[in-house]
Amino acid sequence: MASILSADSIASPLLHKVEAISGQNIALCYQCGKCSATCPSAPQMDLLPHEVVRYLQLGLQEVLDARSFWLCATCFSCETQCPRGLDVSKICEALRTIKLRQDPYELNIEAVSAEIPQQGLVSAYRKLSSY
Repeated sequence: MASILSADSIASPLLHKVEAISGQNIALCYQCGKCSATCPSAPQMDLLPHEVVRYLQLGLQEVLDARSFWLCATCFSCETQCPRGLDVSKICEALRTIKLRQDPYELNIEAVSAEIPQQGLVSAYRKLSSY
């Protein structure tokens, strides 16, 4: 995938929105990969947790097309291992919120894989019920 980086794309509205919702400073991440190494859902993810953060740092909107943030179990393993204290599970929660606000019918229960953690489904439907 080829993307052109510019100052405008790096300071993207998506980055600011994720930081506002999650309360995390995404610039703190220096890509050590410890979050991905400790994540129990990583083998099923198309973007590893540190890659999700990097996509956001670079202002790449393609992160919203990934399924990784739906697979996050919100187990907080990433936060306990991060040397900078970044909580990727809160970032994934923010991405789920943004995606559901864009299209609240994105999550079709009949098409959901049994591999998705129940906690993620409950969280998604909790957000839908607030509309």
